[in-house]
Order: sequence, then structure tokens, then C-alpha cells
Amino acid sequence: MGIVAGLDSSSEYTRIVVCDTDTGAVVRQGYAPHPVPGGADAGEDGAPAAGRHAEIDPQAWLLSLGEAAAGGLLEGVQAIGVSAQQSGLVPLDEAGAPVRPALVGNDRRAQTAAADLVDALGGREAWVQAVGCVPRPSQPVAKLRWLARQEPEAAQRTAEVLQPHDWLVWQLLGRPVRRTTDRGGASGTGYWSAAAESWRPDLAELALGRPVRLPEVIGPAEAAGQTPEGLLISAGTGETMAAAFGLGVGVGDAVVSLGASGSAFSVHPQALVEPTGMITSFADATGMHLPVVYTLNAVRALRGTAELLGTSLEELSELALASTPGSYGLVLLPYLEGERTPDLPHTAGTLAGLRRESMKPEHLARAAFEGMLCGLADALDVLRGRGVAVHRVFLLGPAAELPAVQAIAPALLGAQVVVPQPADYTALGAARQAAWALGVYQGTLSPQQPPLWPAPAGQVFEPGEELAVGQAVRQQYVAVREQTHPGAFG
Repeated sequence: MGIVAGLDSSSEYTRIVVCDTDTGAVVRQGYAPHPVPGGADAGEDGAPAAGRHAEIDPQAWLLSLGEAAAGGLLEGVQAIGVSAQQSGLVPLDEAGAPVRPALVGNDRRAQTAAADLVDALGGREAWVQAVGCVPRPSQPVAKLRWLARQEPEAAQRTAEVLQPHDWLVWQLLGRPVRRTTDRGGASGTGYWSAAAESWRPDLAELALGRPVRLPEVIGPAEAAGQTPEGLLISAGTGETMAAAFGLGVGVGDAVVSLGASGSAFSVHPQALVEPTGMITSFADATGMHLPVVYTLNAVRALRGTAELLGTSLEELSELALASTPGSYGLVLLPYLEGERTPDLPHTAGTLAGLRRESMKPEHLARAAFEGMLCGLADALDVLRGRGVAVHRVFLLGPAAELPAVQAIAPALLGAQVVVPQPADYTALGAARQAAWALGVYQGTLSPQQPPLWPAPAGQVFEPGEELAVGQAVRQQYVAVREQTHPGAFG
């Protein structure tokens, strides 16, 4: 019996939950905002406006943490788990001081650098075989190449690199000689192989142009260390991995995230290799793997349609439910920003099936919801095509609360859909990791079995008799996609 804390240091805020170690019940919580990185204007998905950069003094994360923990929030806490935004890069000099502000995940300056790295190793498949993913502009490996090309003096001073959660763990421990990370965070860098469970320092060197030290990767239930006051700090992890752990996602489950862009990931026993790079092979926070498939267009397709019709998202949902499955033949390929799954970076969206009887607001509204969900069903099919079982889908994001999403999603995704009640599952996952590390340290838990906290409450929606109708809508969508972009999925 005791309490532990989970810390979620996102790109926008620090949230802390204090939980009972046995039940996971939240007993206290704190919150503090982060400054907007680099003074950039945030877009609808939280990313800076086009052409802007995103960087921040990592000390700001500590200041935000201090504000969130004010008022004795951590009094009596025995262990802390840290989760933080993924794809950030904190370059340090020989003395452990940052050589420049941290480059955070939504910094997009490394697009050319990412393309250079793909060519430098011999193409997309070479990267997939090496580390389970193809370099993206947001990843640390691409940021290192950008640093080498654009700021050679800072690159020359860079002796080691950490990610945000690594850096925060190190600070909480009092900046010891030992620096650590976890396999989940490491798997997002672009220079750690999920299949081999090991660093590829040669790829970090390829990016930076010189050798660089990387933190020690510790196991899911291991502790990174103890503070001078005796507070246990667990391994920490990235926000995706912590959210999956907080939700209690297991084999047979998938998580679909509805942001401006979208993603679908699942728990799988092995790392997956997909030759075209549509799957990013992450590791999770439990010793399993999290293959992820990204789409560039999710809620942005709904927002664009709502703006066109002069409605809100809630009104768009009502309109969509006034139509019927298949939207009277209207099909929206929602590739408004190009698309990543399938790989169509320079394409645009397509609205097909226009007839006099289909040219009504409710049918366009329904086509927007069906197009968004069919795009995410394509992402799930990429996972299924590699042997991933998907029997239950968790829908995350504010748009998951829209009645049209809840009504349409089960039949189109072909699975039971769960919409968990709103909570900070990232912070809860970090707290659960802290409870696991504490239990192992005290000898009350096995390193192979995390604490069995209750599953989150939520609404459950079954495809039921609508499954056949939903699959017909999918076929209509696929037919238009194949006609417009033949062979997009190979």
C-alpha cells in the first residue's frame, strides 16, 4: 500500500497524477502549461505554422514540472514515472550542458535531412531492415543530420544526445554519471533497432558526422535510480507507450488516435518489418512491441468539411447521421495534406460520386466521416496484413466523442470499438510504470508482470448487424481509391 506519481511532460503542458499503487486510483493531480516552443504559432494539430521552427530551453520543462507539483502534491510519493513528448532531441556537450535549445517533435526543418539519410543508407527498405522505420523529419536521427548541416559548430560540440524523458529522468536523479532511457523511447530515435533490441550507433554517427554517446537502455520494470532523498525513479518512456500502458492495451487490441492527423497502433509480440516503411516498429513499455501506422489526414478532413458547410464539428456530426451509409454514392478520399498511408505525399483529396441526388450537405458530411474512418481502416489493414490481430479498437481524441464517429466506426473498422472516458492515460501509464518498478524493488512484483490496475471505464460499440453494410462502404471507398491511385498499396 502506498502512492506513486506519473508525470506527463507533453509539448504543451506538464500533468502529474498521484495514484494508489494497488488500485491505480487517482488521489491527487497537478497541471502547469509549457511555453510555446520557439515562439511559433500553433496550428490545428499543435504544430507550428509552416516554415516555423520548434525549440525550447529544456529548463522550461523543469519549471513547468515544479509548478505542477506545487502545494505538496508529491508528499508521501514513493516512486515517479516520467513520460514525455516523443521525437525531441537534447544535444549535450562533454559537461552535460545543452549545446543549444532542445529540438522538439513538431520541428519540421529536417525534411531535407530525412531524405538525405534515406539515400545515404541505400533507400527506404535499408532503413526498415536496420531499425524498423524510415527516417521522418520529426525523428532525432533526422534532427542530428539537420544539426550537422545547419549548425556545424553545435554539432561539433555535441558529445551525447538524450530525448525529453531521458533528460527529465536524469535531472530528477541529480544529473548522475549514468544516463538511461527505455526501449520504447529508444525505438523512436531512428538509431535503435526494435528487432535486435539494440542501438545502432553507426546510424547516429551517419547522421551527425561523428560518434556520439547514447544512454543506457534499461528494462520496463527497472528503476533508473533513486533521488538523494530516496525517491525511486522508474525507466520512463515516450508518450505513445505510456498511453498504451495506461489504457491497459494488450494483444488483440488496437488504438486509433483521431487528431488532425491520425495513427493506428497495436500490441504485438514481435517487431514488424514492412518493406515500404508504412509501419513504424516501436517497442512498448512492457517488453512487447507497438507497430504504428500513421495517416496525415483525420480530423482535419472533418474540419475542412465543416468550414465548407459553415458548421461546427458537432453540427457536422448531426448532418452526417441524417444521411445513410455510403453517403448516396459520395466518396471522399481525405488526402488533404497528401498522404502517408498509402504513400502519396504530393496528392490532394478527391470527392467522387457527385450526382444531383447526392449534392446535399448531409451526404457530404457523411462522406467526410466515412472517408476519415476508411483512411484509418486502411491503416489497420496494413497491420492486419502483417499478422496483427485486431479484435478491439480504442478510439482516442475529442472527435471520438462525436455521435457520428461512434455510430459509423465499428462497422468500418470491423471490430468492437471502445471510447474510454476522458483521462490523461499518458500520466496514468507513467504512474503504473512507477508502481511496477517500486514493486520489483520491494520484491512484491515480478519484472514480467506489471501491476493489474482496473481497465478504464468507457463506452463500447459493436458492429453488429451493420458490419456487412460497413464493409460495402469500405468496398466503395477502396474502388474509388484504386481507380484514382492505382496500386497505391502495392
